[in-house]
Amino acid sequence: MDRPFLDLAPCGPLRGVLRVPGDKSVTHRGLMLLALAEGEGRLLYPLKAGDTLSTARALRALGAEIVEEGPHFLVRGRGLRLKEPEDVLDCGNAGTYAPPPGPSRRARGAFRRPHRGRSLRRRPMGRVVEPLRAMGARVDGREGGERAPLAVRGGPLRGIRYTLPVPSAQVKSALLLAGLFAEGETEVVEPVPTRDHTERLFRHFGLPLGVEGNRIRTRRTGPFPARDLVVPGDFSSAAFFLVAALVTPGSEVVVEGVGLNPTRTGLLQVLRSMGADLEWRVLEGEAGEPVGWVRARHSPLKGVAVDPSLIPLMVDEVPILAAAAAWAEGETHIPGLSELRVKESDRLSAIARNLRAWGWRWRRGQTGLGSGAGGCGPERWSPSTTTASPWPSPWRACPWGSGSGSRSGPRSPTPASSGT
Repeated sequence: MDRPFLDLAPCGPLRGVLRVPGDKSVTHRGLMLLALAEGEGRLLYPLKAGDTLSTARALRALGAEIVEEGPHFLVRGRGLRLKEPEDVLDCGNAGTYAPPPGPSRRARGAFRRPHRGRSLRRRPMGRVVEPLRAMGARVDGREGGERAPLAVRGGPLRGIRYTLPVPSAQVKSALLLAGLFAEGETEVVEPVPTRDHTERLFRHFGLPLGVEGNRIRTRRTGPFPARDLVVPGDFSSAAFFLVAALVTPGSEVVVEGVGLNPTRTGLLQVLRSMGADLEWRVLEGEAGEPVGWVRARHSPLKGVAVDPSLIPLMVDEVPILAAAAAWAEGETHIPGLSELRVKESDRLSAIARNLRAWGWRWRRGQTGLGSGAGGCGPERWSPSTTTASPWPSPWRACPWGSGSGSRSGPRSPTPASSGT
């Protein structure tokens, strides 16, 4: 089957105010916690895409009732009594989905190949399997549990103190969820901060949580009631529009209703250090998630050496940062990218390969990227070579756009498809 593709053409200045789809990380976690809650709750303006729909499908197989209501999900949870699935859980390529190995859940069909999730089967699972086994979970899989598919058998769990060998919000979240079923206290120690959506949602649902510096603790919980949750716009989606405005002369773009969780917005700090004309403001929050607007204006950028401690706060935005750096004057060095080699694909290689194909000079190491000096753009294309486009404006075609832009600044966000 032919792969879908887009025909793209250069365009002139980008001007507009728009909203982006719901945050994928919050959607995954919101679905899981609502499935574990008692009663009925709505997930408002979630992201409905391949990964999150895979999570919803897997949770249905575990007994949760999840119904689509227009742009929302209505979830009727099973409390802490997930059932044994009748077949292998098909998680697609959703690496975030990790159902807790609690005493009420016993997965079978251990080594049957799922119909999807080829990239998920390549991802290293040992980093989460090892601490779950230390808690008492019985987990089997290919290569001794290093590769999916996995078989998880329920049983009594005990809390542990675990220091993450590498920063990983997904491993942290899996251990905190398992800790809700474990005897005693479960403590996760982070070497550097990672996205904290799970901790914020624990507070939203009233679940036990203690945070002291880089230590996050939880313990066994009893039944807890469902609560509605509004999903903010996904900052990772917004980043592409912001960078497009920064590198296209005459542009000014405002993204409204976007999540501005400080553990996700490291890209804003890096772009500002490169000379980007950016401003943002937090207006309100839902479930402890900061939400607001970001404005980007065309700016001459300069190369920088990115602080490695910022990478966990912008790991999903590294591809668009690399594109921005290609327009910068001088060299840019982006270290600490080993995690990008074990995502859905080897993103590190893909970034360098695609930028080279467009004529940019990039170097790829085992764990980082570096750009050539001189701020050289591609030999065959430049966004500044044309001031008009025969193609429709993306804001006219974009279903979640909120109208044309204004040089007087962003409008006050109002409830729309991304939720605020």
